[in-house]
Amino acid sequence: QVQLAESGGGLVQAGGSLRLSCAAPGSSFSTLTMSWYRQAPGKERDRVARITSIGTTTYADSVKGRFTISRDNAKKTVFLQMNSLKPEDTGVYYCQAIRSVATYWGQGTQVTVSS
Repeated sequence: QVQLAESGGGLVQAGGSLRLSCAAPGSSFSTLTMSWYRQAPGKERDRVARITSIGTTTYADSVKGRFTISRDNAKKTVFLQMNSLKPEDTGVYYCQAIRSVATYWGQGTQVTVSS
């Protein structure tokens, strides 16, 4: 079992920045593939960024060049640095961990970008 705890969401104006964190204490964190998903009101949950256990990153086209995913294995934490935020980035951001065939989710953190 992997427990995830997100933090760092909030209200920001368009063009601003936020940094999300997702901690996974007590886990074999370095072996996990970690992702951030976003769910806007009335829409499906979509992946915005992923980082593998060896540090390979992928991004959704809508966030490329603005968002950066990173991980600190010593702190058992994954981060999502979000710059140049847009109103369409608004939603609940969820942290996901994958180990083998098991998938784990955090409770989510709200990000609201005002125009």
